[in-house]
Amino acid sequence: MTDYHVPVMLQECIEGLAIKPEGIFVDVTFGGGGHSGEILKYLSEDGRLLSFDQDDDAKVNASKINNRSFTFVQANFRHLRRYLKLHGVGQVDGVLADLGVSSHQIDEVSRGFSIRGDAELDMRMDRGVELTARKVVNEYDEKQLHKILGIYGEVRNAKSLAAAIVSERFAASFKTTFDLIALLKKFAPRGRENKYYAQVFQALRIEVNDEMGALEDFLNQSAEVLKPGGRLVVMSYHSLEDRMVKNFINKGKVFGDVEKDFFGNEIKPFKAINRKLIQPNQQELKANSRSRSAKLRVAERI
Repeated sequence: MTDYHVPVMLQECIEGLAIKPEGIFVDVTFGGGGHSGEILKYLSEDGRLLSFDQDDDAKVNASKINNRSFTFVQANFRHLRRYLKLHGVGQVDGVLADLGVSSHQIDEVSRGFSIRGDAELDMRMDRGVELTARKVVNEYDEKQLHKILGIYGEVRNAKSLAAAIVSERFAASFKTTFDLIALLKKFAPRGRENKYYAQVFQALRIEVNDEMGALEDFLNQSAEVLKPGGRLVVMSYHSLEDRMVKNFINKGKVFGDVEKDFFGNEIKPFKAINRKLIQPNQQELKANSRSRSAKLRVAERI
């Protein structure tokens, strides 16, 4: 399964979960099954692992696991609480989330995530939804495009690029990744073209899949489904995600300041286990260059 996606910081994630052999654990981003497969090694016959993923390819990977402790749930992790309830689970001992796009999704050019091949502007993780990257670039107005490029992609010239996209599509709509890249070439800083393209593609992918909204829903529900002493382990790959995770762990909400009760006590469901970010070591960076932006945070339910 590592051909599909090399699991990042595998041992660090396992250590963060503090697995009890008879416990109930959740991997909300199954992907190629690397993390799930490792978790199963630590569970007894009385333990249980429920793994979520909305991608059809992940479902195929999950079908290869023959283990009585394993349950695959084909759903977005923003529906965590609902699907746990459907499977007869109230509270769990640990939740793992490896955010971002799998290596397989990037490498499969037809999905439209990659800047390296020409394909339909798609970028859907769940191919059952209607919104695609093609719809975003061809139908969003200039103000909307400026917002997502600036916030989700942290594109410095987001305003001028948004205006150019709107102007360009009057002549011909954007259909493929290379159609879009042809325009991006005019705006990319010299020597940093690929990074610029990746920032724009990231912004579109986040919008198409409502990744920020899904992450907020998931974090809020993780506090509800974790038992006291249960672990939340989240790995993010860009600053927007990491900021939300950090804020939620430290303040109990993804945005804003921590709330306090009548007596001035902070109301927050988690305490951070690692004050300092956990990042890949040099050996892993050398073996898997895609792990370089990974940031791991571990928290315990109070």
